[in-house]
Amino acid sequence: MTWSRALMKTARSGLTIEKAKLTPLIAIRGSVGVAIVIGLCLYLGSPALAVSSAFGAFAAGIATFQRSWRPRPVLALAVAGGLSVSTFLGYLAAAHIVGFLVLLSLWTFLAGLAWSVGPVSGLVGTQTVSVMLVTVTLPTSILGALEHAAIIAFGGLVQAALIVLFPVRPWGAQRDALADALAAEADYARRLRHDPVAPFDPQPLMNARLASAVTPRQAKRRPVQLHGPRALAEQVRPVLASLADPVVGVPVEGPERDRARELLGAAGTVLDAVATAIRRGRPVRLPPEAMATLEMPQDGDGPRLTGAARRSALRLISLLADAVEFTDEPVQATRPTTEAERGHLLRPSVPKLVPVALRAVRRQLRWSSRVFRHALRVSTVAAAGYLIGQALPFGHGYWAPLASVMVMRPDFGQTYSRGVARFIGTLVGVAVGGTIMGLTHPNLYVSAALAIVCVLAMYLLMRTGVSVTSACVAAYVVFLLGIAGAGWEQTVQERVVLTLVGGLLAMLSYALFPAWETPRLRERLAQWLEENGRYAIAVFDSYARPAERRPRQVREALLDARAARAAWEESESRAEKEPVRHRGLSLSAAASAQSALATMGRVTMVLEAHLPDKEADPSLGAQEFTDELRESLPRAVEAVRERRSLDWSPLRAVWEDWAARSETRGVALRGAELLLDALDDLAEALSRGPGGKNRAARGAGAGRGAREQNGTGTAEGGRERQASSSPSSQLSSSSPSPSPRSEPPPPSPPS
Repeated sequence: MTWSRALMKTARSGLTIEKAKLTPLIAIRGSVGVAIVIGLCLYLGSPALAVSSAFGAFAAGIATFQRSWRPRPVLALAVAGGLSVSTFLGYLAAAHIVGFLVLLSLWTFLAGLAWSVGPVSGLVGTQTVSVMLVTVTLPTSILGALEHAAIIAFGGLVQAALIVLFPVRPWGAQRDALADALAAEADYARRLRHDPVAPFDPQPLMNARLASAVTPRQAKRRPVQLHGPRALAEQVRPVLASLADPVVGVPVEGPERDRARELLGAAGTVLDAVATAIRRGRPVRLPPEAMATLEMPQDGDGPRLTGAARRSALRLISLLADAVEFTDEPVQATRPTTEAERGHLLRPSVPKLVPVALRAVRRQLRWSSRVFRHALRVSTVAAAGYLIGQALPFGHGYWAPLASVMVMRPDFGQTYSRGVARFIGTLVGVAVGGTIMGLTHPNLYVSAALAIVCVLAMYLLMRTGVSVTSACVAAYVVFLLGIAGAGWEQTVQERVVLTLVGGLLAMLSYALFPAWETPRLRERLAQWLEENGRYAIAVFDSYARPAERRPRQVREALLDARAARAAWEESESRAEKEPVRHRGLSLSAAASAQSALATMGRVTMVLEAHLPDKEADPSLGAQEFTDELRESLPRAVEAVRERRSLDWSPLRAVWEDWAARSETRGVALRGAELLLDALDDLAEALSRGPGGKNRAARGAGAGRGAREQNGTGTAEGGRERQASSSPSSQLSSSSPSPSPRSEPPPPSPPS
């Protein structure tokens, strides 16, 4: 992609206004917190103190909107504490420009490294830099600096207190994550009716798993509806795919296929009903038609499923019955946390999170890390912007580095899109705010009221886009500085010019010192292949030695494969927006390789769904196949990294010997064949040259056709049990089902 196309694409992305769900009650609560702090400071203190306090309450309120699974009061207090410390330290060094530049560079560098912990930590670190730049101009003494730091912390305390006293949808983020996972599976079930090998994005399941991790304190208060359905959701997805799959499920056409379509449609209806109940905290409402469809027909009564398809249908019915039963528990009821839950998916408390964060930061301290390069880039730009702002004939020179810090992100796409969006939004905001100030000439208290209205609009429209929120913030700053007596004419001019300077600095820094994701695509692909291979080895090893089967090892391998896939997709998404020519891996080859590895993971999940019992006989062919795959995998991973051709001929030779000795084509043998086909597709995708665009398209189509013909499906197994009777007996029907197994990009705030 050329620079002109990349800039146009990122500009359109930044100016896009998303249609998002509004949260008016949360927005009102946050703006009330800002109003309380400003009002108290105006009544008891001074306008300068009110301006300082507004930044603390405003930033703490922004933190509560971030996509984090931690309690919102903790986020508000953490942000306010960081802001107060950065403000006080900044004032101590503000008298000496060299000392302040050193402090600003070091603090900004640490804030840039905070992105290695997570997006919320990175955004919080960015906020501390912005408030350091703004509030150091307000105090006049050390005692005054302490007072301003305390007021900023007080703003966060007020926001945290309002969250505790006036909760809005407690556990709402966790409910939404679990409901989104179930709704995604409902959509998946409906798509399987028409496409037996329809793809499924595991991201909703990954989000639900992250949301289910709780601290010991949270575990005592978690609603019953959030205890069981997630584990069941993990098992429903592979059972759906196993039922629809032509290889291990029902034939492509015929009465059994019609019956499978009916079951899949009813499953989608039930999953949607359960998702709605969890999202709203209400009992499940099931349509009678879906319940009638999920009753297994008796002998001679309608089309019957046989063999593996019947087992999948019975397991699906039982799992859906369990999901309904879990969700129908009294919403307000709670139960003690079991020892298994305490030891699994346990989120560390804030003090225990410190060593985890330090390890994450230490892993990024290398030249090739995009987070490390971002930290160097943003610290240099902040210092340069501060010097330029001080040299320009304006009274608020800190706005230049402030604009740079707030738009810069570790990747190219977000930095450039946010830079354009922030400048356009600032133009609109200062134009509206300046017009109102010029026409009405509001006094102190009217300016404060207008600032609070802008805060309310920003909180309400937080998720619609950077341009919208930047406009609200720009108007908010105009009214806020009006409280302190700054002339609006000068404010408008300064804000526009310095925001443009800061945005240009940010964009120029990425062009001069980039951290492109495109050259890392092969490394990400190699990591995904490695984790997929380990997952396949763990599953085939269970066929080779059933008595030594370790479900936990298989489960952990699956989670690692999911994480590797998510890392690849994130990198591939960033690379699409970069003005960089491919280096050994074209976009078409990357798409074909992604399809092959996704098929590899899908086939492995099919095999996991049919793992033999511990009493089953060992498979010599599976043992030989596993041993060869274990030897071939490191060579293949290294070949991907070094741009060499992949050679799976030794693995195929082992499979051919296995097939020649086998009297029947069991699930393991068929799965191994489909796995080899996926690996061959991967080798073909990576062997294409830069000019092989048409061949890549033909290869991708052929690969998909082969997969549809083979009918690969996904399933995730477990031991069967007899479903207990419950009020949802029409769904359970005394059928076997697997026992639940336990499991081991947030809105960006402007300044």
